[in-house]
Amino acid sequence: MIMIDRVETSSDRIRNSHSQNGVIQPLLTDMYQINMAYAYWKSGRHGDSAVFDLFFRKNPFHGEFTIFAGLEECLKFLENFKYSESDIQYLKETMPETVEPEFFEFLSNVTTKDVKMHAIDEGKVVFPRVPLLVLEGPLIVIQLLETTLLTLVNYASLVATNAARYRMAAGRKIKLLEFGLRRAQGPDGGLTASKYSYVGGFDGTSNVLAGKLYNIPVKGTHAHSYVSSYSSLDELHIEFQTLRHKETGALMNLKEVSLAWRGLLADKLHILQSEASDGELAAFISFAIAFPSGFVALIDTYDVLKSGILNFSAVALGLHDLGYRALGVRIDSGDLAYLSCVARSIFATIAKGFDVEWFEHLSIVASNDINEETIISLNEQGHKIDCFGIGTHLVTCQRQPALGCVFKLVEINGEAKIKLSQDVEKVTCPGKKSAYRLYGADGHALIDLMHRTSESAPKCGSRVLCRHPFQESKRAYVSPAKVESLFKLYWKDGKIQQDLPNLEEIRDRVTESLQTLRQDHKRNLNPTPYKVGVTDDLYNFLHDLWLQNAPIGELF
Repeated sequence: MIMIDRVETSSDRIRNSHSQNGVIQPLLTDMYQINMAYAYWKSGRHGDSAVFDLFFRKNPFHGEFTIFAGLEECLKFLENFKYSESDIQYLKETMPETVEPEFFEFLSNVTTKDVKMHAIDEGKVVFPRVPLLVLEGPLIVIQLLETTLLTLVNYASLVATNAARYRMAAGRKIKLLEFGLRRAQGPDGGLTASKYSYVGGFDGTSNVLAGKLYNIPVKGTHAHSYVSSYSSLDELHIEFQTLRHKETGALMNLKEVSLAWRGLLADKLHILQSEASDGELAAFISFAIAFPSGFVALIDTYDVLKSGILNFSAVALGLHDLGYRALGVRIDSGDLAYLSCVARSIFATIAKGFDVEWFEHLSIVASNDINEETIISLNEQGHKIDCFGIGTHLVTCQRQPALGCVFKLVEINGEAKIKLSQDVEKVTCPGKKSAYRLYGADGHALIDLMHRTSESAPKCGSRVLCRHPFQESKRAYVSPAKVESLFKLYWKDGKIQQDLPNLEEIRDRVTESLQTLRQDHKRNLNPTPYKVGVTDDLYNFLHDLWLQNAPIGELF
């Protein structure tokens, strides 16, 4: 393969695995955040200290778990948070003329050095209501961070969760490739999807830039257009028909060898040569000459069973005569379960009939608008597919296009705050909290428990009362065999406080974390809800504050 060197440009530095995406900057926010910041400033609330929780209310995809992702991007955002001169100038031109000039001077000096952020480890399985991020510090500053943090966590966690669900549906032995760049919501959405699909358990991507920036394995074959660009074998000029033997270096004509094999195979497999496309064979030969050690052919341009499988097998055996091994085929349409089974059977017949044992184990890749339900259905049909290429449904998260993370004030100047709603699910859990995951003796997680920071942490073997935050009768005692503190201090004094894992380590954490859940929590159909509770003290505190803030009606 020809590699072309080029000069690195500023676009190359927009994002990589260790630096911030250049799009992520203070002005990537909603205007009302800056309006509130000015109103706070105008009211003299520079010194007010606040605590905000970032959390979600419901697991996506009708499931009962979520994968937390995007933490590193959040930390890089905090690390690089600074309004530029052009940012300040833009805001001066955009905001009302009544905004005092001193406010813009204040903004130009805003940093995150006085902010503290606790977070759950990236790649952990997480659940509704338990904060993913807890930010503590100046009210104005944290308000300015809200929208950007939400956009960094929402989509990343959604895609990682979607990818993890595909991985569970496919099983550990099947390869999963992300093919979604062309269907993603813009370039940055495509890069983010590639990154966090890998985190969620995919094995590679078709996205070349994602491969470069994040060190993700990049995979790709060819399109139908490559096959249909050839009409006949005559288009293979004599100088482009030859390939040197891998071991001896002898120059051989792959076209002649492949044609000879096609005749033998047609008789063996009872396929009419006259129905096989010569243009397709020409395309396969030319592609095999270009990639003799990585030959994978798309075999459904015309007809998988009458043309594609025959032409591929002929070229693959031709390559074998020259010392190379083809890798497999891709099927992008039709009855994938049936076609994969027939293809595997044909490969086995060829392996036995021509004494090429490895041929039976050629890889079969399937694409064609695959989703989670498709994989489950194919499993039930006994498919013989080794790898799925998945695009649209993965990167656009069609079953649920948003996670719905929220960012809520829970404390101001040491006073707990609660947000009320007629929809009980939208009532917030007030005050600064700690969170623990309690495990049973079998190693499975039992419940995530939130409590006030003034309370003692739960202890192994000690019984603790766990309550549903809103339903009084739902309560249970738990005597945990293991207690895990979920929050770690990730940001303080303007610096990252923890060593950040690479993508491979986060992938491993996703796998390990999911293994701590019982299977009934992870199943596709009607999964058992995982329990999230509060201590008795936090339950009473929450409801007392609720009553204090809820208006008392009057009947007439």
